[in-house]
Amino acid sequence: MSEPRQEPPGTLGAMREKPDHGEDSYEGSGRLAGKCAVITGGDSGIGRAVAIAFAREGADVLISYLSEDADAQDTAELVRAAGRTAVLVPGDIASLSHCQAIADKAAQEFGRVDILVNNAAYQMTHETLEEISDEEWTRTFDINITAMFRLTKACLPHMSGGGSIINTSSVNSDMPRPTLLPYATTKGAIANFTAGLAQLLADRGIRVNAVAPGPIWTPLIPSTMPADHVAEFGKNTPLGRAGQPKEVAPAYVLLASDEASYMSGALIPVTGGKPIL
Repeated sequence: MSEPRQEPPGTLGAMREKPDHGEDSYEGSGRLAGKCAVITGGDSGIGRAVAIAFAREGADVLISYLSEDADAQDTAELVRAAGRTAVLVPGDIASLSHCQAIADKAAQEFGRVDILVNNAAYQMTHETLEEISDEEWTRTFDINITAMFRLTKACLPHMSGGGSIINTSSVNSDMPRPTLLPYATTKGAIANFTAGLAQLLADRGIRVNAVAPGPIWTPLIPSTMPADHVAEFGKNTPLGRAGQPKEVAPAYVLLASDEASYMSGALIPVTGGKPIL
């Protein structure tokens, strides 16, 4: 894939080869009818595909994203076109106060939170340990895992039995790529956070699961990886290609739905054939 270099986290508008979020293909069947969801990183990539799928399955959606851009507005329009409410909340989830603000806004707009999708993430590529600054290490943890803890804690007072928390981990939780050391480390932490939290919240009837995507084509890739990595992205999978965001979204729909009432503590791989052990 030949893509122009972007500044992280990247935008859809600047991509030459656009990802497929299911805009023209996802058809819902009422599996989330009447539910209310919070999705971080919901403006583009996997988050956008999940927002589209949730809306078409009948859920209202709060979309948390970093900064004002056309991607978030476009995602909101797709949610509204499905006849559902879209609430946009820009801001940095590395901030404790902003995590609380997201939960407060969801409670104000919806009256409750049925589904929390902790999806937003930050990554950068480095060839040596010395290239990784202390500031970048800390920021990666603040966005990728600490925000999950804070958002979950903030949303819990608005969740009840039957609620679902879905965290985005990664194939890197099992097979860490050395050039993505801070990111891969957080993804391993997310897998353990999910497994422990599922047990901690079981008596409240709240399920906690994670999805572990492999190489999925999103704006994060051309904005955080060298051109040669981007060109070969996904080719080392058994399926021989990168996945599209629309190919990950159904896993989130399943975990959010009542059909998954006995699923908690699971890590679902969507990896193009790469096994997670």
